[in-house]
Amino acid sequence: MNLQPDRKSNARWWVLLLLSVMYLICFAHRIAISVLAPMIQREFGFDKLTMGFIFSAFVFAYALGQIPGGWIGDQLGPRRALPVIVAVWSLFTVLTAQAFSAASFIAVRLLFGFSEGGAYPTATRAMQLWYPKQERGFVQGIAHAFSRFGGAIVPPVAIFIMKIWGWRAVFYVFGAFGIGWSILFYAVYRNTPEENKWVNKAELAHIRGMDSNGTIHSGAGCVEKPKVPWRTLLTTPNMWYVVLSWVCWNYAIYFFLTWLPTYLVEYRHFHIQEMAIYASLPLLAGMVGNTVGGVLTDKVYIRTSNLKFARQVVAVPALLAAAALMLPAALSRGQYTALVSLVAAQFFLECVQGPQWSLPMDIGGRHAGTVAGVMNGFGNMAGALSPIIFGFLVQRGLWQAPFFVTATVLVIGAGTWAFLIDPVKSVTGAVV
Repeated sequence: MNLQPDRKSNARWWVLLLLSVMYLICFAHRIAISVLAPMIQREFGFDKLTMGFIFSAFVFAYALGQIPGGWIGDQLGPRRALPVIVAVWSLFTVLTAQAFSAASFIAVRLLFGFSEGGAYPTATRAMQLWYPKQERGFVQGIAHAFSRFGGAIVPPVAIFIMKIWGWRAVFYVFGAFGIGWSILFYAVYRNTPEENKWVNKAELAHIRGMDSNGTIHSGAGCVEKPKVPWRTLLTTPNMWYVVLSWVCWNYAIYFFLTWLPTYLVEYRHFHIQEMAIYASLPLLAGMVGNTVGGVLTDKVYIRTSNLKFARQVVAVPALLAAAALMLPAALSRGQYTALVSLVAAQFFLECVQGPQWSLPMDIGGRHAGTVAGVMNGFGNMAGALSPIIFGFLVQRGLWQAPFFVTATVLVIGAGTWAFLIDPVKSVTGAVV
């Protein structure tokens, strides 16, 4: 394939497609159990609090897996780390079908969650190696849009498979796709553009940048085994502001990822077939939101060269809008008014993903995977509490209360973004 020397190749977009499919598989595996929850509860006689603990087992272990997973991704490079991560969690997806009690469901979900923990941090490191600063919001937005598309197709696909072969078959089919992706990724991906034969000089110059003499920068392209400055990382306030914002976001999103199908069936009284369609709508809206948020933050940055403003101008209004939409979702008597409110709320929530996941690259540099692991690890610990609190409250008939709690948490997240987070301040002491 001969490319004109003055025309950029497009290898980085094929890399984005490959990573985005991983995000799709990741999310589909993660939420399949929430779609199947009513059937699992019925077969095993689990109450809502027990189901809440099963949901949260994944999230808690996923949170614990973030920091070691991100560190491994930084040390080994994405090409070696990601295929193993995806193959192992896909194996535990398959083993979910063999669970036979609450304890066994919790055990397999713990193993599944921990093994998946390194996926997003390692993928973030891959993006930091392959994309310039002005494309980071876009690539994060697109990747997370694929994840939501994966979640959106799960309800109809899972119900279809379940009707033919039963609910256990869903886990077998999904697990097989993950293992197939692992093989493909290892075969075609390379850690840096410099190693990829389809990247020409023009595209490499676009990714790395040039100095005044026309020399392509090379430092960002090196896959090292960087020694993490843990003391600096964990004592820098900016790191904890980023964590706090992600704690708030995760607390809110895990309702959509765990209890939404059950909420639609039991509280809003939609039929199971309607749920298969309606549970997809917030995720489809989230897919659009991810893309919009990622594109918008990059466009503002290109136009203003103000990275802090470019991240804040998307995240703050989106979090406030999502908080406001929780109120009609809780208080409305109409099925469809509540549904529309939830669809809109997830759209605005997902607008935050592009700016939020750009932060580890913005403030972490060559430690982007580790920084992403810290952010997502602590964030998902809050996410682990969300399904338990929801299950505890609704088991007592308090279906509206969780939405008021979530709205309050989102306002705190918006305030953190508005007044505390600084995307141009390193958390490792290195130039970013």
